[in-house]
Amino acid sequence: MNEILLVDDDPYQLRLLSRQLATLGHEKVSCCDTPSSALAVLDAPDAAIGLLFLDLNMPQMDGVEVMRALAGRGYAGALVLISGEDSRILETAMRLAFAHELNVLGALPKPCENASLAALLDRWQRFHRPARQAAGKTYAPDEVRHAIEHGELVNHYQPKVELATGAPVGVETLVRWRHPQDGLVYPDRFIGVAEEHDFIDALTRRVIRDALDQTKAWRDMGLRLSVAVNVSMDDLVALDFPDFVLDELGRTGVPAGDLILEVTESRLMKDPRAPMEILTRLRLKRVRLSIDDFGTGHSSLAQLRDLPFVELKVDRGFVHGGATNPTMGAILTASRTMAQQLGMKTVAEGVEDLGDWHWLRDYGCDLAQGYFIGKPMPAEELPGWLTAWEGRRAGLACDRSLREG
Repeated sequence: MNEILLVDDDPYQLRLLSRQLATLGHEKVSCCDTPSSALAVLDAPDAAIGLLFLDLNMPQMDGVEVMRALAGRGYAGALVLISGEDSRILETAMRLAFAHELNVLGALPKPCENASLAALLDRWQRFHRPARQAAGKTYAPDEVRHAIEHGELVNHYQPKVELATGAPVGVETLVRWRHPQDGLVYPDRFIGVAEEHDFIDALTRRVIRDALDQTKAWRDMGLRLSVAVNVSMDDLVALDFPDFVLDELGRTGVPAGDLILEVTESRLMKDPRAPMEILTRLRLKRVRLSIDDFGTGHSSLAQLRDLPFVELKVDRGFVHGGATNPTMGAILTASRTMAQQLGMKTVAEGVEDLGDWHWLRDYGCDLAQGYFIGKPMPAEELPGWLTAWEGRRAGLACDRSLREG
């Protein structure tokens, strides 16, 4: 999948963008001036479209309708939205594309600037994700249960660093399923099955146990990093969950303060009693708590008021591209200020390019994670990443000196 497809009803824009892409070294470009012809290209048996540029405002079938069609077809390539419309419309369309689970690289106003276009193409070449499992692929509950019980789940780890210094401080644990036939399966394909059939607790405990074992191994190597693990709402109603966590910390010798449990805010609680008891007990034992995906749910402020979080993770939807987006800047400023006043650290997720990095550092955000820093990786790859990051860290410090000078 390495061909590029342009979809725009304006012949001039198609010619212009084709020339820009050719200048940047991308000559395998096809052009369609109607959405129907573009979908026909994608439906062809030998289709190899890895990147699609889609105009939003077209007659007969607009870009929003095309995105729905792409999602229905299970399109697994990358997508860039282009438009001459108001930037807020472009932002809303991009969020809709994310909601359709399309692999959105970004959005560009017309005419596309060469520098912005080059940056998106660079991200596509360096960071594009492998195609997801075929649309509609599901797994039976017994398959998922077997994976949990027979060690088929594996943890990958995404680094977190201090923005002020670039120093690595921790990792977030992201579970994968090493399926014997399908290869590496991402959690969107099996977490829901585990939740629906009431064995998410067993899955989460497996992830925590393995993450703490790995943290101990790193500590034995002289590498001290905090480790964050996502927890499900179902874990926050099992009253023995704090005891399990504390037992595992005691078994591995990992300090409680090096474990962060990330709670997704949009699913935080219906009946507050059990979650409040569990989270309060964990904080009393010095386990750190993070409110994840902040800004995407419906009761964030009440949760910050009522629960003992020490870290606020700003959702990627308010991070990437914020350097040129005043609305996102205002949201980040408000989140950071509120976190500071509550004595919390602010973590930005979804940092995907140098522009994001500089913007977040200038705004005083504490920590960052994202593909610009490091993708989720198997544990054995982390030492190599650390070595490479030290070199990049020096370059970022030099770049900062030049910008401030």
